[in-house]
Order: sequence, then C-alpha cells, then structure tokens
Amino acid sequence: MNLNRRALILGGGAVAGSAAVAAVMKRPPLASPVAPALSPAPAAPMAAPAVQTRAAADARRLFLHNLHTGDTVKATYWENGRYVDGALAEARHALRDWRNGAQHDMDPGLFDVFHELSARLETDRPFQIISGYRSPATNAAMHERSSGVASHSLHMQGMATDIRIEGVQLAHLRRAALDLGRGGVGFYPQSNFVHVDTGRVRQWAGA
Repeated sequence: MNLNRRALILGGGAVAGSAAVAAVMKRPPLASPVAPALSPAPAAPMAAPAVQTRAAADARRLFLHNLHTGDTVKATYWENGRYVDGALAEARHALRDWRNGAQHDMDPGLFDVFHELSARLETDRPFQIISGYRSPATNAAMHERSSGVASHSLHMQGMATDIRIEGVQLAHLRRAALDLGRGGVGFYPQSNFVHVDTGRVRQWAGA
C-alpha cells in the first residue's frame, strides 16, 4: 500500500469518528425521571362550635305522665319569653279530672315548679301525676270520705298537683320542693306522693 492511499484511509477514519462524536453531542439529554406531584390531602372539615342561643337556654320543658289516664306530655312550654299556648293546652288535657273528664286551666306556675324541681334533682324522668285538676263534684266526694281533703282545695283552681318521680326518693322530692319556696308542699309517704301548689308558702304532712 502506498503512502498516499494509507493517508487517505486514516483521514477518512478520523472524519467518520469526528462525525460520530458530533452526533452524540447533538443528541438531547435524557430527561431525569420525575415523580408525579402529589396533590395535598383535603383538609378535614372543622366542626362548627356548639353555640347555645339565649332563646334555647331560656326554654323550659315539661314532662309529665298521668297514672290514671296514661296521658303523657313532653313539650317546651316556655320559649322566646312567653308561655307556649299549645303546650299549655296539652297539659290542661293531661291534668283533667280523670273521674269525669272535666278540664280547667292550670296555673303555668306549676310547670315552672316542675321545671325547677327537675333541675334541682338532676332528673329527666317524667312527673307521675296522681291528681291534677279536681272538679267541685269530685273534690266534695273526696272531702266526705277523708278529712285530709280540703273543702276549698287548690286542685279545683288548677293550682295544685300530687306527684312523684320514679327513681327519686319521696323525701328528696319533698326537700327539693320546700327549698324552692314557691308555694304549698304536702308530704304523704304512705300514699306515696308529694302535693305541690302555687298558693302561699306552707308545709304539712299527711298519710
């Protein structure tokens, strides 16, 4: 092989090598693998703070059960600064004279007594009603049979009830009623009830 041909071959190889290097250098760099962006987890909804409105705090509830008729009243009888007529009507019916069905308006002050007694005794059980309203005929008949029944009982004016509460000792119910200082309180341990009324403040014990 002569020198000229050898130089041509070597020169051609150098040119080819340079072209390959240039091609590699022009090739775009490989992209680095990138992890997909994680979307932030949704924030847990915050519970709205419990807010008791003044109206709700001032609401008064009535829960009573008439042992003779089976009538039960569970209602809000006072809200927004006034007595609720519908609840008073329910209570009037439930506290009727069970012997003859006669009804009479009941003093709402009695229900205030019930409300305060429930709070003092820390109970949500119903007041069991032994006697609510008494018609004049019923009261007269009872007075004839027992001197313990007043001839002018406040039961006839819708101002008195005879009550007890299941699970509450009768003596505790009497003590709580006396502590209220809201009217008359009669204690009848043998008959198992406490008389409460909205008359003058006084107390007595019976059979």
